[in-house]
This record gives sequence, structure tokens and C-alpha cells, in this order.
Amino acid sequence: MAARNLLVTGGAGFIGSNFVHHVVDNTDDHVTVLDKLTYAGNLASLDGLPSNRVRFVQGDIADAGLVDELFSEADAVVHYAAESHNDNSLHDPRPFLDTNIVGTYTLLEAARRHDRRLHHISTDEVYGDLELDDPARFTEATPYNPSSPYSSTKAASDLLVRAWVRSFGVRATISNCSNNYGPYQHVEKFIPRQITNVLRGIRPKLYGKGENVRDWIHADDHSSAVLRILDDGRIGETYLIGADGEKDNKAVIELILELMGLPADAYDHVTDRAGHDLRYAIDSSKLRAELGWKPQYGDFEAGLAATIDWYRKNEPWWAPSKNDVEAFYSSKGQ
Repeated sequence: MAARNLLVTGGAGFIGSNFVHHVVDNTDDHVTVLDKLTYAGNLASLDGLPSNRVRFVQGDIADAGLVDELFSEADAVVHYAAESHNDNSLHDPRPFLDTNIVGTYTLLEAARRHDRRLHHISTDEVYGDLELDDPARFTEATPYNPSSPYSSTKAASDLLVRAWVRSFGVRATISNCSNNYGPYQHVEKFIPRQITNVLRGIRPKLYGKGENVRDWIHADDHSSAVLRILDDGRIGETYLIGADGEKDNKAVIELILELMGLPADAYDHVTDRAGHDLRYAIDSSKLRAELGWKPQYGDFEAGLAATIDWYRKNEPWWAPSKNDVEAFYSSKGQ
């Protein structure tokens, strides 16, 4: 395949930056990263990438003029940019509407004007949650049932994409992914927060009883799936991305402690957060059957060990935000 010019929104964030690294390592494509650089974006996540293949533009995906200019230069667009933290959405929902809904609308209109291929990144949280003892998993046919301002705005953005495909012929696909972990993840998130707590000599924190289940996937595996969908996915289709990584939060925090050489019970329980979904689980059989994708990190423990190693070696990347994150959670008793 000839080298393309890719526009990656949110490419300085956690999952987006991992995708940019994956593209550089596995294709000849050139990448323009568009990122607003909110607290969740970090230019250091793009350090070491070749300047002749990766260009950074700071800006808002709701800026129609800027978006139009960048779409005119791109062959395809991968849309990661989003406000994505559930706790923050409970505190102040407005930025989630502005970015996740208005921003996605702005991109869709640009894709419509310029007839550009667009892939939209979403989350399994649009489906709500499953009971802990329910053997079912989310599929592409699962009805939407979001439970927070964050997940409801992501559900809205998915529906906008589907409407623009059907009404205007926009060449788009959607993927809904389970919880990611790996390098470059902000320390406010569950896994890096616990890892960096241990590295700082702070006891890790577990919401409630820790029974909530997440279906974990390494960011490298998410990236390879997105690239496969971009290359070979059927226009208008939705693909669920998962790596059969169901673990409850208690098991995850205990595995982190064991891998870091500490007793498995060396953590504290804190008050559960409001509306905390019980269980997510992804059925990615459509993606695997249609596009031949499979995860590299089938073993969660191996992926988690690699992630711990990355945070151990990259304290200058995460240290600047650590104190503020812990002060915020401490003020909430978490």
C-alpha cells in the first residue's frame, strides 16, 4: 500500500499516541497529530518520533476552519480525541458535550465536504454494564445504555457517525474498545495510578470491594486492530475490539503488587465512585473473523509486567502530574 497522509485527532493522548507510534513502526504513512493539549495530552508522548513523518498541530477538533484545512491535506482520519474520564464527567459534563459531540460533528462535516475516510474510536461504556454473573458479552448488536455523562456523549458521537454514513455517504467505520492499558496512560487512570503509587511508596487505592470487572487490552493491540479496520474494514460497520482480558479490579491491583514485589494485600479500600459500572466484556469475534486480527498480548500478566517496566523507566514522563492527581483524589477521600 502506498504511503498515506493520516490525520490523527487526540494523537498526544494515551491511546492516540500509542497509535501514532504503531503507525510509524509498521507503515510508511505520514501522520499529522491534532491535539488540544488538555491535561490528558502530553507532547512528551510523541518524543523520539521522526520529524519527517510526524507533524504536530495544537488545536480543537471543534474549530471548523482548522479541521477543514487539515482534512484537505489528509488521505484518511483516525478520530481519538475525546474527553474520557468518568469522574471528571460527573464533576463537569460540559467539556464532554463540546468535544465528544460538537467536535465529532465538526469532523464529520469535514469528512463529508472532502470525501475523506474516517475511523471513529469509541468505547464499550456506551453499552452500559453487565451483571457480574452474566455470561454474556457486548457485541455489535448490543443496545446502547450509557450510564454517565462521558459514556452518553460517546454514544451520541457514535450515532452521529452512523447517521452521516447513512444520510450523506461519509466513508466511516466505528470501533468500540474495552479498557486500555500500557505506556503513556495518564496517572489518573486505574492501572498507572496504582503502579505509580507503589513507585512513590504510597499504598494503592481500590474503589469499594473491587468486584467491578473490566476487559483489559494492551494499547499496542488496540492500535493494531484500528489500523486493520482502517485498511480493510467495511464502510458503515462497527467492530468491537477486545483481547479476552476480563479481570476484576481487586485481582488487577493484587497482581500489580505481586509483580512489584509487595504483598498482595498492601492496598487500601476507598469509597466507591457514583454510578460505577459493574462489568464490561467484549466479544471481538466479528473483528477476528472478518479481518483476521488477533492480539499480541493474550496474556494479561505479561502485558501488565511490560507496562510496570515502562512506568518504572519513565518517571520524568509521569511525575509532573502525579502530585496534582493524588491531591485531587485525596480531597475526595479516594
